[in-house]
Amino acid sequence: PVGSGSSRALADLIAYFDPSHFWGAFALGMIFLLFGLALSWLLRRALSALIDHDPNERIDRMTIGFIQHLATFIMWVVLALLFCHAVPSLNKLTTSLLAGVSIVSIVIGFAAQSTLGNLVAGISLVIYKPFRRGDRLQLTTPAGLETGIVEELSLGYTVLRTSDNRRIVLSNGTIANQIMINISTADLRGMMSLTV
Repeated sequence: PVGSGSSRALADLIAYFDPSHFWGAFALGMIFLLFGLALSWLLRRALSALIDHDPNERIDRMTIGFIQHLATFIMWVVLALLFCHAVPSLNKLTTSLLAGVSIVSIVIGFAAQSTLGNLVAGISLVIYKPFRRGDRLQLTTPAGLETGIVEELSLGYTVLRTSDNRRIVLSNGTIANQIMINISTADLRGMMSLTV
């Protein structure tokens, strides 16, 4: 019978994707990977379409870039957790790891203290907006007083471009915890007072 042949092929296909076997877990991992790549591509396309439909730059480009990095990071973490939950051997491993989560979280907290601090500082920079992309900042670095134009704000670092075309890469925690002068704002106020 034709029906039994197609149901048998379907059963064989389902058995191939069984995550309790190595090749089934591998195939499931490839599906999760392709799904993650498609989601990140869709996120980039949606945000670039949002930027394209905003020629007056009412939406801060630096905030959009930061949100894209943060959303992509969270998406990959969620997909990794879902994959670990779907594969029985990894599910058992994560369950046993969760039993010692307090010790692991303390170790990870100490190891990633500066990284998590930079992430939180980046979020506060995006929320409070002391500067925007294209602003000229003057701040103190280990090399001395530097002035540069803000190029990018990522999850961990802020990049400034100096007038002599050097790139200054500072951690978000460093930028958030020091005094900086936004020269662009001062120049704009000076021009407004001259026109009045």
